[in-house]
Amino acid sequence: METAIVLLNFGEPSEPDRDVVLEYLTRIFYDNASLEDAESEEAAWERSRELAKRRLPGLMEEYEEIGGSPLQPQATAQAEALDETLEERGHDVTIYHAMQFMEPLIPDVAEELAEEGFESVLAVPIYPLCGPSTTVSAIDSLEESIDEVDGYEPDFSSITGWHRAPVYNRIRAEGIREFAEEEGLDLSDPDTAFVFSAHGTPTKYLEEGSRYDQYVEEHAAAIASMIGLEEYEIGYQNHQNRGIDWTEPETEEVVEDLGDEAERVVVEPMSFMHEQSETLVELDVDLAEDAAEVGLDLHRVPVPHDDPRFPGLLADVVEPFLSGFEPSYYQLRQCQCRDEPGTYCFNAGLPPEN
Repeated sequence: METAIVLLNFGEPSEPDRDVVLEYLTRIFYDNASLEDAESEEAAWERSRELAKRRLPGLMEEYEEIGGSPLQPQATAQAEALDETLEERGHDVTIYHAMQFMEPLIPDVAEELAEEGFESVLAVPIYPLCGPSTTVSAIDSLEESIDEVDGYEPDFSSITGWHRAPVYNRIRAEGIREFAEEEGLDLSDPDTAFVFSAHGTPTKYLEEGSRYDQYVEEHAAAIASMIGLEEYEIGYQNHQNRGIDWTEPETEEVVEDLGDEAERVVVEPMSFMHEQSETLVELDVDLAEDAAEVGLDLHRVPVPHDDPRFPGLLADVVEPFLSGFEPSYYQLRQCQCRDEPGTYCFNAGLPPEN
C-alpha cells in the first residue's frame, strides 16, 4: 500500500510582505470564526478581514524585525530528516509538509495526494500539545480537503497528541539543562526563576471540552521533575483580539510579578517545535523588555527543532501505521480531543479534570 505522511504545521510568512501577511492573518481569523456569532459565511469572512487589518501593523513590525519567520525552512528540514530516517528503517513512504495558513496550504497538498494516488494517508501535526485551533483544526482541514476531491478515498489516520513520548520529554529536559550550563545558570538558585511559556487558547475551547490546559500543566510538571526543578511558573502567550477570554495567567504578568522575587528568569517555550514570531519577538524582544523593566535578566531556552533525536521520535510514533501492527502496542489509543475513527494519541488515558 502506497503511504503518504503529512506533517502539519501552522505556517508563517518567510518574508515581511504586507499582502502575504494580510492573507495569512485573514486565514487564521477565519479558521477561528466560531468564536463569534456571524450571520453568514460572508459575514464571518468580512469580520476575519477586519481583524486581520487591525493586527497587520503590529505583526508586520515583528516580521520586519526578524526578517521573516524561519518556521518554513525548519519544517522542511524536519520533513526531510523524517524521510531519511524512515528510508533507513526500510519504509517506502512519501513525506509532505502542509501548513494551515501559509503555502504549502493543506487543501493544495490534498490535491497532490490525490494526483499521486496514495492509498493511505497519515496526518502528523508538529504540535506537541494537542489544541483545538492547531492540532485538531489541522487534521480536520486535511481530512475535509481530501473528502472534497472527487473519487479519492484513501485510508486516513492521524496522530494528535505526542507530548508524552519519552524521547520528546528527554529532548526538552536535556535542552533546558544544556542551555542552563551554557549560560552559567543555576536553576536551583533562589534568585533564578523559571517560567514555562505556553501558547494561549480561548477559554471557550476549554469550556467545550479541550484539555489543552491539562496537557500544559502535566507536561510542565514532568519536565520540572526531570531537571530537578522544585518551583516554576506557567504563563500563556495570548493573542486577544475579539474581546473574548483567553487562558490565564499571561506570560508577561507572570514575569512582571517575579521582579520582587528574583534577579533573572529562564523561559521555556513549551508549545513550540519551531522558532517563529512567538519566540523570536514575543519572548526574545517584548518579554525581555518587560523583564528588564522589573529588574530581571531574561534567558530564553531555544526550541529544539533540529535535535537529531526528533526524526527518530516521529519515526517511532508512525511505526505502527507503516508496519501494520496495532497502535495500542505503542500506547496510542483513540483520541478523545478528536473523537473520529483512525485518530490516535498518547493522551487518551488522561483522567478528567476534577
